[in-house]
Amino acid sequence: MTKLIFEKSKMNTTGINLTNENIDFSFINTKYLRNYSDTILPEISELEVMRHYKELSDKNFCIEKGFYPLGSCTMKYNPKVNELLAALDNFCLLHPMQDDSDAQGALKLMYRLQENLKVITGMNAITLQPAAGAHGELCGMMIVKKYFETKGENRKNVIIPDSAHGTNPASAAMCGFNIIEVKSNKKGLVDINELKKVLDNNTAAIMLTNPNTLGLFEENILEISKLVHDAGGLLYYDGANMNAIMGYTNPKLMGFDIVHINLHKTFSTPHGGGGPGAGPIGVVEKLKDYLPIPTIEYDGNKYYRNYNVKHSIGKLKTYYGNFSVLVKAYAYTLLMGKELKDVSTNAVLNANYMMQKLKEYYNLPYDRKCMHEFVLSGDKQKQEGSSTLAIAKRLMDSNFHPPTVYFPLIVHEAIMIEPTESETKERLDDFIDTMILIAKEIEKNPEQVNSHPLSTPVKRVDETLAARKPDLAYKKQ
Repeated sequence: MTKLIFEKSKMNTTGINLTNENIDFSFINTKYLRNYSDTILPEISELEVMRHYKELSDKNFCIEKGFYPLGSCTMKYNPKVNELLAALDNFCLLHPMQDDSDAQGALKLMYRLQENLKVITGMNAITLQPAAGAHGELCGMMIVKKYFETKGENRKNVIIPDSAHGTNPASAAMCGFNIIEVKSNKKGLVDINELKKVLDNNTAAIMLTNPNTLGLFEENILEISKLVHDAGGLLYYDGANMNAIMGYTNPKLMGFDIVHINLHKTFSTPHGGGGPGAGPIGVVEKLKDYLPIPTIEYDGNKYYRNYNVKHSIGKLKTYYGNFSVLVKAYAYTLLMGKELKDVSTNAVLNANYMMQKLKEYYNLPYDRKCMHEFVLSGDKQKQEGSSTLAIAKRLMDSNFHPPTVYFPLIVHEAIMIEPTESETKERLDDFIDTMILIAKEIEKNPEQVNSHPLSTPVKRVDETLAARKPDLAYKKQ
């Protein structure tokens, strides 16, 4: 087991050589100076520091090591050319406070990305400012709130299906809205009759993911759109699952008014571990004056940041979002071009292939043609003495990142699988064979499966305790 860097420390060892001259810190206010006699820092050579952190990095699971079938998280491969472009000096060394006249290249890139996203989503205006999907949701809900305030309407309710992403109700609640849950029907779709019961003149919006979190397309989306609009509400599109529909349809055609797009999922820029991310928002014509400032504009001569937006919700992010992510997303749209439709084609094909292969061994609560992801249930394995969690842990010993588990909540013992379009059939078959093997192992000896993982640096932990009381600080014994 890897020792902590503090445990490798040896007194009076140093990795650097500084001048022997005493440094005069008298120009610094003493309240800002640390008393180093009370500070415990590791003493270790530079070479050993490098080896230590390389050893730690080798323990990380990454897309270059294996398959990430995380449902709704779309952990697809990020082409390395994207990274090379984002690392260009004129991009990564550009200061965000540079005058617009000195940043025409960066502004042009952002403007063109906006134009591409307008085509893909059907929306009339785009902001690239939000730094993540949930940040985009917050931006969208702030726009909804400001829109009705400007109209002099005090609408307080946001309708959210019971299969929604957990960030949806959180984002709406942060803006002061009441959350009204609407149930799914036996097909896993929004129950139209239940929706009608909660629609009234207090409805501000409905937040929908389409295809939904079960990986199923809301076949009554046009009826839903009409019902909400007739009640005076707006439709918000959670773009987490846009990987399934690009080139086939778009949120505008479905009747949505606001869209957030996960650039760090659909458009291949990497994510996980807290970032980076980007969650641009697209809006229809009547909402474009509510976008956060600045917007990126082009007057036919120059590109510029526009701070004069009539009903703007204000500034949402320091400077202008995560620029390096925008570079990667723009590169991806150019690389794919008209073949962007094939992304969705292959993602849907891969998901349906896996679903058909696995439904014989695991329960499939909604046995219908899926889109880019599907949800199995580990109920059968639960009855045999194991669990969805055990299946996830067992997969780790086969060099697969576990799928999303226990979500969505409407499926008991849920196993949410999204293969993405970037995986080969051979890799999908490896995962399928492993899932089938695990099902058979549980039938024969569930306790053996319940003992996994066996090959990882950290074995079974109390996950509730680890989440609520993480031990993050080194304490000298």
